[in-house]
Amino acid sequence: MSEHNPPATWGPPTAVMVAEAQSLLGSLRRSGLTSGVIGRPGNGFGIDQLTDLVLDGQEVTARLPDPAVLLQAARLLGVHPARTAVVHCAPAGVQAACRGGFGLVVGIAYGGAWAAAELRAHGAEPVLRGLAYVTVDEQAMRRRWWQPASTAGAEHAGWLLDYTGVDLATEGIRETLCTIGNGYLATRGAAPEADAGRSHYPGTYAAAIFNRLRTRLHEHVHEDESLVNLPNWLTLRWRRPGERWVRPDARGVSEHRQTLDLRAGVLHRRYRHVDGSGRATTMVSRMLVSMATPHLSALETTLVPENWSGTLQVRSGIDGRVANRQVAEYGPLAGRHLRPDGQGRDGDDGLWLRVSTTQSRVEVATAVRTRLFQAGVRVDAQRRVDMLPGRPQETWTVAVRAGQPLRVEKIAAHHTSQDRAVTEPAAAPRDAAARAGSFAELLGEQVRAWRRLWERSHIELHTDHPWPSLELNLHTFHLLVATSPNVTDLDAGVGARGLHGEGYRGHVFWDEVFVHRVLALHLPEASRALLLYRWRRLDAARRAAAAIGCRGAMFPWQSGSDGREETPRELFNTRTGRWMRDRSARQRHVGLAVAYSVWQYHQATGDLDFLRTHGGELILETARFFADLARRNPRTGRYEITGVMGPDEFHDGYPDREAPGLDNNAYTNVMTVWLLRQALAVVDLLACRDGTSLPDRLGIDDGELARWAEITTRMYVPWHDDRIISQFDGYADLAELDLDAYRRRYGNIGRLDLILAAEGDSPNRYRIGKQADVLMLLYLLSAEELRELLAGLGYHWPPEALPRTAGFYLHRASHGSTLSRVVHAWVQARTNRTASFGNFTDALAADIRDTQGGTTREGIHLGAMAGTLDLAERCYLGIETRQDALWFNPRLPHEITRLHTLITYRGHQLHVTATGSALALIASPCNAAPVTVHVARQPPQTIGGGQQVSISLTG
Repeated sequence: MSEHNPPATWGPPTAVMVAEAQSLLGSLRRSGLTSGVIGRPGNGFGIDQLTDLVLDGQEVTARLPDPAVLLQAARLLGVHPARTAVVHCAPAGVQAACRGGFGLVVGIAYGGAWAAAELRAHGAEPVLRGLAYVTVDEQAMRRRWWQPASTAGAEHAGWLLDYTGVDLATEGIRETLCTIGNGYLATRGAAPEADAGRSHYPGTYAAAIFNRLRTRLHEHVHEDESLVNLPNWLTLRWRRPGERWVRPDARGVSEHRQTLDLRAGVLHRRYRHVDGSGRATTMVSRMLVSMATPHLSALETTLVPENWSGTLQVRSGIDGRVANRQVAEYGPLAGRHLRPDGQGRDGDDGLWLRVSTTQSRVEVATAVRTRLFQAGVRVDAQRRVDMLPGRPQETWTVAVRAGQPLRVEKIAAHHTSQDRAVTEPAAAPRDAAARAGSFAELLGEQVRAWRRLWERSHIELHTDHPWPSLELNLHTFHLLVATSPNVTDLDAGVGARGLHGEGYRGHVFWDEVFVHRVLALHLPEASRALLLYRWRRLDAARRAAAAIGCRGAMFPWQSGSDGREETPRELFNTRTGRWMRDRSARQRHVGLAVAYSVWQYHQATGDLDFLRTHGGELILETARFFADLARRNPRTGRYEITGVMGPDEFHDGYPDREAPGLDNNAYTNVMTVWLLRQALAVVDLLACRDGTSLPDRLGIDDGELARWAEITTRMYVPWHDDRIISQFDGYADLAELDLDAYRRRYGNIGRLDLILAAEGDSPNRYRIGKQADVLMLLYLLSAEELRELLAGLGYHWPPEALPRTAGFYLHRASHGSTLSRVVHAWVQARTNRTASFGNFTDALAADIRDTQGGTTREGIHLGAMAGTLDLAERCYLGIETRQDALWFNPRLPHEITRLHTLITYRGHQLHVTATGSALALIASPCNAAPVTVHVARQPPQTIGGGQQVSISLTG
């Protein structure tokens, strides 16, 4: 908010407003354009005679910023919101128009500069000084289907991801980034008219619906489990009878624009098509996957014949013939996961399809309801239903008139046999589709649901120069699409590529550690539910540990439906066209990420019940495994862990040793010490809470606990000279590689391992890294925590060794993972804030600019997206949750002038605002117990519901 005093009223004196309104409405009427007024000024002043609609009464404007009244006015006028301009002088009215998807939102700033700034902040563009400055261009207004102003490509407008034109080379990336969903279900942002192919890939995915297929290829049997591409509910096409179905990339299509509204989770599209005879038709659509009712999705398509009258055909259907064919690398492997299992029609507007997965036997059912409207009235059009195998469809034939919109409303419902409280998967969506409200009603619920999520999740940054706020909001949006509170009733994990595509086959990796750090402070109920995915697969992890001679739980590097190891044994090298061995399953450190996430959740929530019933078991069984993995070296008396891989991923062994794995990866060893310390703390915390101790229940005796304690003081950590932590034993002896030379030769060297393999070489020979390894310690632990852990092992790590360690590794990374720059930005925040901000902005651009060279087409990189949010929050605000207290140590980059967020900590909603000189905390009123807060090196304070704390950072 501006520091200037606001005007006493948002509107001008009544006489001025009435005169200007009369003039504008008169111009609109003379041009033959439809108009309406919401709220009657004064006693009417003859305005009734100048407009087509007046919605009267103070209760109308009192409901703003709910867009319902504006949408009602558009319906009564018989116009589509996207073809409607809203002119308003109050921020609430402007906000309502933006939420309702109105094409042009004009702010009238009678209150001067302060009012203009507020109107722009709430979405108005343009902002004018009065109604007198609104001019009418009749021809432009007749043809215009307004969309937010933008330039070509992705527009950095903060809340609108906007694309113009059709670019077949990048459509797959756009479709990923325009994916909409609700945690249970997600649909890629493909055009409803498009089929799957090299450019477009419609895809719908539901959390945790996996299926396993086998393929015999080159005398090898490949068995792969994948997140299943479900039936395409979007299918909707249109044409004039006898002509081809219109596609967005067809000849005659122009003015194509696609806009994702992040605030409401609504995808807007429009284009104009002119056929060979000059007949022009405008198409405008809005699509949503309901955050409020997670089993529903909806598509509204409006077709306007501009200069012709005649007949239109509209085809709607469900396509169950889909397969998993998105990832080129998987092309030779089997991908057809679905088998048709029933289909039919419901009444005069419904279709349904039931399929089942071929191996996991999950039943999936989709039902759609399609209705046509003209002038707000349902059309009784001719309908033909075709029951093609696995693809029920209906074709509507309807008469249209020039200038009269035809609105097609398609509501879809989705259920599976894994859902709760469902008697039969096909009956549930058929009933839901029949009972569902209109698109406008679903849209209103959607806007409200997303508003509640944004209130809990939005991170607001202010800079002194142009700032890519769109990317930060986009990352928050897709985190919510994949892990919203709708996951609380699901048995689902954190897929590395979200629900956005088929990259990594939808598997769960260690990336979840980046995600839980954000969820724990914003949506702890979602974090808890996603951690239960790991707890339910503890038995599989125990069996995996036992298979290599260890007690406890060894979680797989790639996890799917049942918790077994899903990592393929071979990797296809696209540069050589050959398969190469894949040893990445030796990344045992995924278990450390699971335990770390449990402890972060506990520290943020204080949820002892979860720790007692689920979380404690996860921590202790993981600790048990890593303690068994550590073996005492009789020569040194220290414990060592051998035969593993670290987060780097490039190094999977030694160049002169056939046996796979590395010895004493520093990250694994140090985090094992951290884990064993927390495990011992959990034992003390839960001692005798229910009459029996957790160690007793798990069969962990005092001797085992004593060994854990010994490891926390005797673990081995490798070192270089100058107290630089070595990545693993022998790393210092490897050769250097000129990364700059490889960048000049190949450009993007992210997958330097594949490049070297094509040259007959291996990264095992060099001091390089795909991503942060040693530096991950400084991401998960503060410098003080790490120094204290090392001191407990008898290693002196002075403060000046941190920048030396960071400097050594920062320049040896190829950034082959989107996570890499997140961690580098974090480490540099304490040593080089300018470089940190640069890596931060690079990390923000990873998916929207597809910096990994085509991988975004296969799904977002959810861990990196969450990591950027974590950077802005935990890193730059210096947030830690430890020792039953909330810690702040803000160090904003020079480019950031102000940072605001709302976090959830132990039952409190805390508004946190930081500048370069001060930190302010405001706790929303609540009955939760006061919490302890540490800021920088100042004495601790407590804050309770309704209280606030302001602290100077310059003293």
